[in-house]
Amino acid sequence: MNIPRGDFVSIMGPSGSGKSTLMHIIGCLLRPTEGEVKIDGLKISELSESQLATIRGQKVGFVFQQFNLLPRLNALRNVALPLSFQGFEREERFERARILLEKVGIGDRTDHNPNELSGGQKQRVAIARALAPDPAIVLADEPTGNLDTKTGEEIMNIFKDLNDQGRTIVMVTHETHIAEWGKRNIHLKDGKIVEAEENSSKEKRGVSIG
Repeated sequence: MNIPRGDFVSIMGPSGSGKSTLMHIIGCLLRPTEGEVKIDGLKISELSESQLATIRGQKVGFVFQQFNLLPRLNALRNVALPLSFQGFEREERFERARILLEKVGIGDRTDHNPNELSGGQKQRVAIARALAPDPAIVLADEPTGNLDTKTGEEIMNIFKDLNDQGRTIVMVTHETHIAEWGKRNIHLKDGKIVEAEENSSKEKRGVSIG
């Protein structure tokens, strides 16, 4: 499987098919037990733990179904947190976080803690946090799984815009109508690719929520 820069890939398959394992390998959270995985030409199985951590921090952004926001931090601090590990000064961290929260449509919720936000707002914060280090790749694991249909489409519009701007998106989903937002669908079963297809539902990629 090859995922070129700027691609938008939807990964599908039944439970236990290897979707999350594949995502964790791409995100340098797991090493492959066999075969070869390259990110920007680097074989991840040959990298040290510190080198893998650097790739995770600089090249990959993660968005999860459960949001994984820190409950004691407000939206601004949640988004700014990854930048503290990248050596950014405090003022620059918060300024970048404010800009990103504006871009995902919740600039008026910067001082709200996660328990004061709706599911859709939490996911927007999670997306802004993933984008904070300006990663080339965004990995999204069931990003609409906890959201209603309308909110899910709003979130997918954000991913579409990111992809249109050149960002590579790799998304795990079990929902066909969500997978159709991608350019390609890859189907897994028992740890193997059983089908890879171009997504013909291009009209789905132009949905706009007012």
